[in-house]
Amino acid sequence: MPRRLGSLLPMAFLGLLLSGALAGAEPISPTERRSGFDQMSSEIQAMQRDDGANPGMLAVADGEDLWTKAPPSGRPACAGCHGAASSTMRGVATRYPAWDAQTQKPIDLQTRVNTCRREYQGVEPLAYESPDLLALTAFIAAQSRGLPMTPPDDPRLDPTRAEGRTLFEARQGQLGLSCAICHDDHWGRHLGAAVIPQGHPTGYPLYRLEWQGLGSLQRRLRNCLTGMRAEPFGYGAPEYIALELYLATRAAPLPLETPAVRP
Repeated sequence: MPRRLGSLLPMAFLGLLLSGALAGAEPISPTERRSGFDQMSSEIQAMQRDDGANPGMLAVADGEDLWTKAPPSGRPACAGCHGAASSTMRGVATRYPAWDAQTQKPIDLQTRVNTCRREYQGVEPLAYESPDLLALTAFIAAQSRGLPMTPPDDPRLDPTRAEGRTLFEARQGQLGLSCAICHDDHWGRHLGAAVIPQGHPTGYPLYRLEWQGLGSLQRRLRNCLTGMRAEPFGYGAPEYIALELYLATRAAPLPLETPAVRP
């Protein structure tokens, strides 16, 4: 888990963050949007570019096996309904979170995978952060690498998108920080030795060297809330879907990078 912000920030810089934040600041314009990849060392960039060196590709390979493996229920594998993921899943991950007609609410890609398992394969949903759910989600998302993020322009999603922006801009926790203070107002500056990224979700699930493993966007958001000394939401909470939807909108049209590699 990342070190808490309070242990990283000199008090003078913390004061700058608290006093210099611009309430209601506009999101970063599309021409200014930069992936966290751009701020990484050349060694980590090379690791992400090379599928033979990218450790996240091990999970993608596991996901491919799961895609073609029939579940214990004896019902069809994912491939039995969807065919070759390289064609049928191309572009899918760029459009999530999306509106789910059955539940009448937005869902993310992880939830879509688990819905298919429960309704069409007759098996239990996979646990959040479990290797199998991460692997399947990474495999599906990897089919869209290089495509621009295109969250749906669906008016039914507007209230959730607005909620996500409110959460992104709200001060939280004992430090009174918000996501926007770091990632909108102070991106490109340093937090200790690390450069503050714009915080775009272009590579999830991604391999984080600090984690020594693959993790979801929800895991990263929980880490950030803990870093602000705020109480994180539980996995699967609707607040995470709202944040993910707003972040996807905020990141478009940056290309998807799954599985990205980060420090």
